[in-house]
Amino acid sequence: GFERPSPVQERSIPIILQNRNVLARAKNGTGKTAAFLLNIITDLINHPIEGERFVGEARSMILAPTRELALQIAEDAVQLTRHTGLNVHALVGGMDYAKQLKHMETRHCDILVGTPGRLLDFANNRDVHLDQVEVLVIDEADRMLDMGFIPQVRRLVRLTPRNNERQTMLFSATFTPEVMRLSEQWTDS
Repeated sequence: GFERPSPVQERSIPIILQNRNVLARAKNGTGKTAAFLLNIITDLINHPIEGERFVGEARSMILAPTRELALQIAEDAVQLTRHTGLNVHALVGGMDYAKQLKHMETRHCDILVGTPGRLLDFANNRDVHLDQVEVLVIDEADRMLDMGFIPQVRRLVRLTPRNNERQTMLFSATFTPEVMRLSEQWTDS
């Protein structure tokens, strides 16, 4: 159903496809999710994993501040990957940990979407591994700050490869000084 890119898609997609980091400001409902999902899917398809993979080893991770947003992103990802063979997993608080773990154990993890607290729970329990993350997306970075999630996000980012060994995208409705400082820490350019 996509006919024409939105302004955030038109400006970010060419940069992302060059495997460069992106800090994008756009209001909610302007197509940010499609911008980063289409690029993640393209990257994962163009660079398949050769050799052995472990269950729980995520190739990409998308952080969202709320369960509702994380589940919506995951549903969009499932729809967009329907014919690709890529696997999407959503890990969010307020839902049964054991059920989420059982789902994680059934298939490899190409796109991992979740809220900071639940993702950290899975990482601390060694049920998910972030040391192979190729693409990191932090959606609604300004809301992450407002909701007090930045300490958890920092811990999760530290579990991923170094900032020059992964692609990082931050999407936010506003560029606060705090968001800018975080973008400088979490990206190499």
